[in-house]
Amino acid sequence: MGVSRATAYKWVRRFREGGVEGLLDRSCRPCHSPTRVQPQIEERILNLRRTHKVGPHQLAGLTGQPRSTCYAVLRRHGLHRLDWLDRPTGRVIRRYEYPNPGDLGHIDVKKLGRIPPGGGHHVHGRRSRAGVTRRLGYDFIHSLVDDHSRLAYSEVMADELGTSCAAFLRRASAFFAERGVRFARIMTDNARNYRYSRDFQATLVELGARHLLTPPYHPQVNGKVERFNRTLLEEWAYVRLYQGNDERVALLKDWLHRYNYHRAHTALAGKPPASRVNNVCGNYT
Repeated sequence: MGVSRATAYKWVRRFREGGVEGLLDRSCRPCHSPTRVQPQIEERILNLRRTHKVGPHQLAGLTGQPRSTCYAVLRRHGLHRLDWLDRPTGRVIRRYEYPNPGDLGHIDVKKLGRIPPGGGHHVHGRRSRAGVTRRLGYDFIHSLVDDHSRLAYSEVMADELGTSCAAFLRRASAFFAERGVRFARIMTDNARNYRYSRDFQATLVELGARHLLTPPYHPQVNGKVERFNRTLLEEWAYVRLYQGNDERVALLKDWLHRYNYHRAHTALAGKPPASRVNNVCGNYT
């Protein structure tokens, strides 16, 4: 069986003592830990973490405990990542993920100022230039992100009216349907263009999707598309100097392809979003 003789003897002894139940997996934690940090010190480390939001290095200086001890306490209680904490309250953020592609889709709109011909203030500075028209308006980037796979679809549109949101949802749903994903739920914020638009609500009925609304002032519930918007700005909108708005818009399609099929996603163990969709369809490459 590819194990040592000592391991085989251990299995035989456990079977004789406990039968089949004795062979079940058990915790590797020792029965006694005499050198474990005292409960009152452990509680102090946790309180300092929640109030000061500092790492093991600073906690070691504040408590007089070794850095490794502070890190072990934080990891034991699930507080070893600062981005898992809500900074104002210090509470652990509850994360969720639906089990299958199409179980939930996140929709949001990001408003982005247009770039004048020849480049904006990132190229020429904030001093006014002759011949440059001020207040060119905004582009509205509509995005739909699948909760399970993080596969995304985005379009640059001229507004965020209910009719535009409905048209975007139809095209986005067609994009996902081509990849075997059909949405059972669509989550949006409480904006009027989603909540009260007859066109948008009719499109949801047409697609057979249930409409979910985020609680007021809780954008973290729709966090997957909010995080996608941040990635969109960092890796597409502001990643380079553009000489005009059309140049930036033209690169969105290529960036989306890289995001969906080539970019490593930290929430997916370093795999691209398309890997989860392709695995479901049985044709992962």
